[in-house]
Amino acid sequence: MTTMVFNFELKKTSGKARIGEITTDHGVIQTPVFMPVATQSSIKALTFEQLDSCGSHIVLSNTYHLHLRPGEDLIYKAGGLHGWTGYQKPFLTDSGGFQVFSQSRLNKCKISDEGAEFIDHWDGKKYFISPEKSIEIQNKLGADIIMAFDHCPDGGADYSETRVAMERTHAWAERCVEEHQRNLENNLRPENQALFLIVQGGIFKDLREKSVKAITKLDVPGYAIGGVSVGESRDDIDEVVRYTTPLLPENKPRYLMGIGTREDIIKAIAAGIDMFDCVMPTRIARHGAFFDAAGNRQLIKNTQYTEDLSPLDSDCDCYTCKNHSKAYIRHLFRVREMTAATLLSIHNLRYLIRLTDNIRELIKNDKFDPDILLK
Repeated sequence: MTTMVFNFELKKTSGKARIGEITTDHGVIQTPVFMPVATQSSIKALTFEQLDSCGSHIVLSNTYHLHLRPGEDLIYKAGGLHGWTGYQKPFLTDSGGFQVFSQSRLNKCKISDEGAEFIDHWDGKKYFISPEKSIEIQNKLGADIIMAFDHCPDGGADYSETRVAMERTHAWAERCVEEHQRNLENNLRPENQALFLIVQGGIFKDLREKSVKAITKLDVPGYAIGGVSVGESRDDIDEVVRYTTPLLPENKPRYLMGIGTREDIIKAIAAGIDMFDCVMPTRIARHGAFFDAAGNRQLIKNTQYTEDLSPLDSDCDCYTCKNHSKAYIRHLFRVREMTAATLLSIHNLRYLIRLTDNIRELIKNDKFDPDILLK
């Protein structure tokens, strides 16, 4: 096999928390890292230059959505996601598995051992994605990191349903690894593209342990914990992450999929997680919500901000907080100016990125205490 440029170096640990460095063809990623989500190959309401100003290291894009529109062939023709968007920092693409889960909740998806048949949420056309197809799409998209196709069960699934989804995920992982290698040998993908595999098992500790053992038998550059934030209780999510994370290899990146509140991030890092993503900070921004200094959501549309000439957070160094007041942004929302969503998105992303940057420094200096941060 070809020696890969992709590399993870563990730099420091403090308790279970860790700082590390992921090297890719498109730059170095300092971990722990929050990854903003560019679902359609764009961060909603932001340019990539504005994203850079937030301090982003890596962006996540969505395989399912880009397969439907504009299609992976056009993006491949443009030079992959980097050529298509003009953004030259690392990209990660998810496999489409979570979107299949979302469709199955609406009875718009049929899952079998072969893959998933689903209905386009725009025009009703039927599509089929197998593990091989998901890898083929992601190979063409050309992200630095791609994810295996997995079966994500509902958070309320019983033991039997969860076990079936887990075993299917394991079988699909083997097929993903084989397809990824085959496409390398046939020059159908970037040489240094890293494939991560996903651990499933729901809220059941024995299934999570079995899944880790099965998945880590396949030697790939990184591993993820999937199937959280899909309907479980807050306590169940915390317990799954605390139990599963230490079981993953210490010398590989650990990715917790789909989390992004202040509390989530602190707890994930304390458990030993290196990477996390969430659409939440930009989604709530488009509805007028922003993070205050304590990480609580506040609504800029509230009348209390009508004449408030202070920034969203006086300690924040983002463009929005350095240049604009709550009163100004509230005015923009009231008159439906698009810039309002942009300004809140910049702040919310910078808040979470700055939080992880600060925690990285605390770990470096052996001063990271999650209990203090969560007070």
